Amino acid sequence: MIELKTAAEIERMHTTGRFVAHVLSAVGERAEVGVNLLDLELHARELIRERGAESCYWDYAPSFGRGPFRNVICLSVNDAVLHGLPHDYVLRDGDVLSMDLAVAVDGWVADSARTVIVGTPRDEDRQLVRAGEEALEAAIDAAQDGHRLGDVSAAIGATAARHGYPVNLEFGGHGLGRTMHEDPHVANAGRAGRGLRLRPGLTLALEPWFARTTDEITYDPDGWTIRSADGSRTTHSEHTIAVTEDGPLVLTRREGELAGQGA
Repeated sequence: MIELKTAAEIERMHTTGRFVAHVLSAVGERAEVGVNLLDLELHARELIRERGAESCYWDYAPSFGRGPFRNVICLSVNDAVLHGLPHDYVLRDGDVLSMDLAVAVDGWVADSARTVIVGTPRDEDRQLVRAGEEALEAAIDAAQDGHRLGDVSAAIGATAARHGYPVNLEFGGHGLGRTMHEDPHVANAGRAGRGLRLRPGLTLALEPWFARTTDEITYDPDGWTIRSADGSRTTHSEHTIAVTEDGPLVLTRREGELAGQGA
């Protein structure tokens, strides 16, 4: 069931989105060579506690996970791309770190992810991260009143194809609002002109993610962390948006971030 949000409800989600953006910026600033992932997790916990927000990840127990998730942020390094379980790992020069965060403030959810390169970037990693950001901005641009959901998916897939990256369709974007996952599912590739017609009040988390050379995935023994099957490096970009009569409104845009310049 798809629930369209009122302008007042979207503004409440926007309040949450600003906070999510703040946390991702703060954690990203701490993601330096020599920093432990557990320290980043603890910093995110403290910010959430201070705000009186509620983590959408804590105790999350979907069918694909192993037991409840007992962390507040997903931290995925290099070939890990989704649901990365924070663990005792010290960041190294050149690591690619994806951070994914969803919280609720006063009952309204926002969800966002960004990928940063720690220390000295490799050109191929910089290109990969940039492609993910471009795909996200293309998806946002396609989320116009009267367009189809397939237009959004096709925009992501076309960006990946232009850069030569394969696309996995097992995990993608989703609706959200009162809960972290609502209808509809938003695939990261699709056919333009097909699917649900977008209407004002629809709120979506758009989240393109790619691995450099494969669309196949594997799971770590922790039951959560998803990696590229061939060990190639990955990227993950996500924003919560609202479809409005005046165009898509990004609810999780970070301060100082311009469209297409998310890193």
